[in-house]
Amino acid sequence: MQHTPYGPPRQYIPDRLRSGAGIELDDPTAHHVARVLRMQAGDPLILFDGSGGEYEASIAALERSRVSVAVGAHRVLEREARIAITVAQGVSSADRMDLTVQKAVELGVFAIQPVMCERSVVRLSAERAASRLEHWRRIVVATCEQCGRNRLPEVRPVLGVPAYCARPDPVVPRLLFSPETETRLSDAAARIGDRAVIAVGPEAGFSPAEEVMLMSAGFSRVSLGSRILRTETAAPAALAELLALKGEF
Repeated sequence: MQHTPYGPPRQYIPDRLRSGAGIELDDPTAHHVARVLRMQAGDPLILFDGSGGEYEASIAALERSRVSVAVGAHRVLEREARIAITVAQGVSSADRMDLTVQKAVELGVFAIQPVMCERSVVRLSAERAASRLEHWRRIVVATCEQCGRNRLPEVRPVLGVPAYCARPDPVVPRLLFSPETETRLSDAAARIGDRAVIAVGPEAGFSPAEEVMLMSAGFSRVSLGSRILRTETAAPAALAELLALKGEF
């Protein structure tokens, strides 16, 4: 749960909400409400279930580790970007990947596709990949609570570059960020409608073979300028520029 400076604390509830219902918060959330935020009966909060809009709510009762909440009126309120942008992000080291996910969600990303690359510093077994996926999804929830989004961007299971390139995907503009081109993002923005995919490599970038695979899958190389950006900077910078070019900011 996040307590923003713009109103009551916001809480994601994974079950479908309805006005007039009473719900009991799970143990971690109840602990945070009662022990960290020190909320009291009658205090307001905002709930959302990821299906769109949000609900006014209030604390109905606090009994030791149990917190009951009364769900109030639904508000049709969306804060989604007008362009559905998917980021195919080369998996980077833990803190860098976490930062990429967090900032991409804040900026309005539609979905995140983690991609295991030849030059990825971390190597993930199937078990670790599943664990990291759940970790990134928790970051998405916490970030949506903080930034006011009422729909959760999807974080998809980790794929290698060959597997990702082999997956059928609707025909949408696909941009590969590479220092090996002089084509700017601003030059490519005109052909982007309401959907786009951008691909960003890990710490050392995509390998030449991976770039060839991505371009064979429909990606076009674009540049973010003359300076080399860190992987945790590149995706948020690309999102911010593309959304600004399309009138989002």
